[in-house]
Amino acid sequence: MAVSISVGGESFEELRKDYCYYVDKTELLYELRRDSKNKVTLFTRPRRFGKTLTMSMMECFFDIRRDSKALFAGLDIMKHEDFCREWMNQYPVLFVSFKDVEGLNFEGARQMLEDLIARIYDDHAYLEKSEKASEKDRQSFARLVRQSGSASDIKNSLLTLTRMLRAHYGKPVILLIDEYDVPLAKANEPKEGGERYYPQMLDVMRGMLSTALKGNDALKFGVVTGCLRIAKESIFTGLNNFASFSVLDEEFSCYFGFTETEIDLLLEKAELTEKKGLLKQWYDGYIFGMSELYSPWDAVNYVSSLLGNRNAQPKNYWKNTSGNGIIRDFVSRSEFDVSEKFETLMNGGTITQTITDSLTYDSLHDTEDNLWSVLLMTGYLTKADPNEQGETVALRIPNQEVASIFQDTVVRLFRDTLDRSRQQELMNVFWSGDAERASELLSDFLWETISFHDYHENYYHAFLTGIFVGMAYMVRSNQEQGLGRSDITVKDRKNRRAMIIEAKRSTSEAQMEQDCDAALRQIEEKQYAEGLYGYRTVLRYGVAFYRKSAMVKKG
Repeated sequence: MAVSISVGGESFEELRKDYCYYVDKTELLYELRRDSKNKVTLFTRPRRFGKTLTMSMMECFFDIRRDSKALFAGLDIMKHEDFCREWMNQYPVLFVSFKDVEGLNFEGARQMLEDLIARIYDDHAYLEKSEKASEKDRQSFARLVRQSGSASDIKNSLLTLTRMLRAHYGKPVILLIDEYDVPLAKANEPKEGGERYYPQMLDVMRGMLSTALKGNDALKFGVVTGCLRIAKESIFTGLNNFASFSVLDEEFSCYFGFTETEIDLLLEKAELTEKKGLLKQWYDGYIFGMSELYSPWDAVNYVSSLLGNRNAQPKNYWKNTSGNGIIRDFVSRSEFDVSEKFETLMNGGTITQTITDSLTYDSLHDTEDNLWSVLLMTGYLTKADPNEQGETVALRIPNQEVASIFQDTVVRLFRDTLDRSRQQELMNVFWSGDAERASELLSDFLWETISFHDYHENYYHAFLTGIFVGMAYMVRSNQEQGLGRSDITVKDRKNRRAMIIEAKRSTSEAQMEQDCDAALRQIEEKQYAEGLYGYRTVLRYGVAFYRKSAMVKKG
């Protein structure tokens, strides 16, 4: 094996010690402190774009409790010798990640937060007996590490710990806060068997972050990461020298995600250069600032898969890392008519929208502009033109992977919102053999949902399957029958009748009838009706789709 890949590795130290492949992003350290006087720097990026690994790298570099020269040997930052002498392992570091703070209700989430604080405090257990720390802070430390702290103790927990670190080491503290907005995002999500608890969580997080980041004399500087910049809640209001860098900003744009050069080097090391086209089609296309980037999570997953099987095909790794409810919520909003815009996007086009990078989780759905902004900030959309500046930007879907998420979401929404009475009418029409009426009803359904002009047969296949499910019939898709796999087989065991449907995507309206005939021939030639023994009636249908039109022919 040419390289060793760690999928999901978020510890810089472990990656380096295990000799796993690391895409060198250490120049960020130099960029961050060379000219910057910012007291706090906020980076907002989509999930799975390397935020946690980057923060882990920062911790290893700055932390006074470490000796990190061996970990950084051969990496770009070591070229800056004076900088390394000034900064490497010279300051106490407090690294906090809020990525796991959630619960069905506020009490559950608050307990998770207390557990997190206790673990962080336990990692610095030596401070509880440090004579350099104040007695008041040591008492607060004792309560928090034993999870008996008051609400005030929790809100001041980061401030207290930075103060104790400053006293113990005689140096100001570097505070690294990863995924700061996850507790608020989770608090605002609807939960089965749970409740929203956004105001309560906002109160706690505002207290923790504001006391630690504003007016804290023990702070050298802070770096914060998240998906969205939270503005209205005033978490960062009044903070001097605060800087925020989102996907719209050019500064630091290349440090989250893999550049073309970095992908080329990775594939060369892995001896997989012939797979470049697939990686580009599926996982490239994100524009941050003026940098075009690949999703690092997906690129690493696919390269790892290829190292085990050189014939492995690309798949959607990103959709399984978190919920994709934002798309579903957007499409289903009755007050926003976004169907034409979604169709434009899903057919490879662009839309122009006003974007803001200052959002709040409790107001995401207040305006259409907010929703488009969220899709951009969370990686479902990207800028179409790297050179475009300003609040009004052209947006597009970045790649095949994200397009498949949109497709799946729209098909699922169609299934869930289907009018049952009209669905039953369509079923009755199919069972009666009325192909002309079936064509009309299918076309009506297509008109009412979002479809893909340039998509493959699998969209129309899923669309058609969605109509038949949930109607008390046995529905099989891509089932082995006869000499091949039929698209859809529907069985009505009670009435001993069945139907076989083969669907085609036509390239023009004039081609639809020929494609219907080709579908019917395929049913016969592949003997799809074989195995349907005992059914008195077996209907055969060829269905052709062209954009928002459907044609049904009965064999």
